[in-house]
Amino acid sequence: MSSPHWLAPVASAPVDATVPLPGSKSMTNRALILAALATGPGRVVRPLRSRDTLLMADALRGLGVGIVEDDGAWRVSPNELIGPAQLDVGLAGTVMRFLPPVAALARGEVAIDGDPRSRERPMGPILAALRDLGAEIDDGGREAMPFTVHATGAVRGGAVTIDASGSSQLVSGLLLAAPRFAKGVEVRHEGPPVPSAPHLEMTVQMLREAGAVVETGDDVWRVAPGPIRGRDWEIEPDLSNSAEFLGAALVTAGRVTVPGWPAKTTQPGDALRGLLAAMGAEVSYGPDGLTVRGTGTFTGLEADLHEVGELTPVLAALAALASTPSRLTGIAHLRGHETDRLAALVNEINALGGDARELADGLEIRPRPLHGGVFHTYDDHRMVMAASVLGLAVPGIEVENVATVGKTLPDFTDLWSGMLAPRTPTGKG
Repeated sequence: MSSPHWLAPVASAPVDATVPLPGSKSMTNRALILAALATGPGRVVRPLRSRDTLLMADALRGLGVGIVEDDGAWRVSPNELIGPAQLDVGLAGTVMRFLPPVAALARGEVAIDGDPRSRERPMGPILAALRDLGAEIDDGGREAMPFTVHATGAVRGGAVTIDASGSSQLVSGLLLAAPRFAKGVEVRHEGPPVPSAPHLEMTVQMLREAGAVVETGDDVWRVAPGPIRGRDWEIEPDLSNSAEFLGAALVTAGRVTVPGWPAKTTQPGDALRGLLAAMGAEVSYGPDGLTVRGTGTFTGLEADLHEVGELTPVLAALAALASTPSRLTGIAHLRGHETDRLAALVNEINALGGDARELADGLEIRPRPLHGGVFHTYDDHRMVMAASVLGLAVPGIEVENVATVGKTLPDFTDLWSGMLAPRTPTGKG
C-alpha cells in the first residue's frame, strides 16, 4: 500500500530555474475588502486563488457582494451588505480579522466560524474594539470564534485602544472598514510591539490608494470617514511564498529567479534579499526579477524576525542545513499562528535528528546531520514549505498532508518539481 505522505524530492543537481509565483495573499484579501466597500465597481487583477482568498471572496458573496471572473481578474460589484449570513473563515488570519468589521456594516445577523484551530487564534482584541465602536457581537464570553454579529447597517466608530501584539491583522481589520464608519476610527495600540509592521504599511498604502484619508503616528492610526473609490488593484507576486524557492538556491548551490519582483513594495517577503545574503547567498535584482545564487556553502543566521515572522519556517529549515548555528528572535507571536510554529519547528527538526530549541521569543538551531522521517505539518502551509527545503538535502522526508499548502499556494508541488526538473539545453542554428 502506498504512503499517504508526499515524499519531498531530493535535489540531484544544482537548481537552475525561473519560478513565476502567483499573487500576494495579503494584497488580494485587502483588495477584496476595499473593493467590496467601495462606492463603485472595481477589479482585482492577477489575484491569488488559494484557500485563504477563496474563503474571503465566498464570505463577501455571502454578504451580498458581487464577485465574478473577468478575463483572469475578479470583478467586484459592491452592494448593500445584508444578512442573515453564515461565514466560514477557515484558518485564514486575514479573513477572520478583516471580516468582522465588514460584517458589522451589514443588516441582519452574521455568524462567523472557521476550522477548529481558528477558535484558538487571538480574536478578543478586535471583538472588544468593535463593541467599543458601536457594534453588537455575541461570542458567549469566549473572546473567540464562533460568534455572531448583530448588524444594523452602520457602525458609530470613534477612538479605541487595543493590544495588537498578537497580530498586526487586528489593527488592519479595523482600518480597512474604517472609512465606512460614521466617525471613522482612531486605533491606538498599547502593549508589546505590534508584529509584521510591513503588513500595516500595506494596509495604510492601499487605503490611501483607494482615496481614504489616513494619518499615522507612534502606535496610532487614524482613518477619516469618507468614500472608498472603486478601482483596479494590480496584485504583486507573493514574495513570502518565494522563500523556499530562493532558499533552494542556497541548499543546492544553484540559481533561482523570481520574475516580477517589485522594485519597491510593502510586502514583508522583500526582506529575503538581505536575509539570504546574510547567510551567504549572492542576491541580484534586475529586469528579469530577483535572482539568488548559492555558492556551495552557507552560514547560519542571527536575526530579529519580528516584522517578517512568516518567513521563519523556511529560514529555520535553512538554519538546520547551514554550516554554523542560528538564532532567530522576535517571533514569540508565532505561537498563535496556524499552529504554534515555534513548537512545531522544534518538534519536527529534532525528530529528523536536528538540534533545535525554543527561546522565550524565538528559536536556536545548531546544525547536525539529519535523516529521513515523517514531517508533520499541523495544517500549516509554511510547515510544508519548510519540509520541502529540508528534503532537498535529506533523503526520505515524508511530508504529512501536503495539501494544506493550498492555503496560500495550491500549485506548490507542481512548481517545486518544475524547479527541480533538469533544464533542456537550447541549440543554436
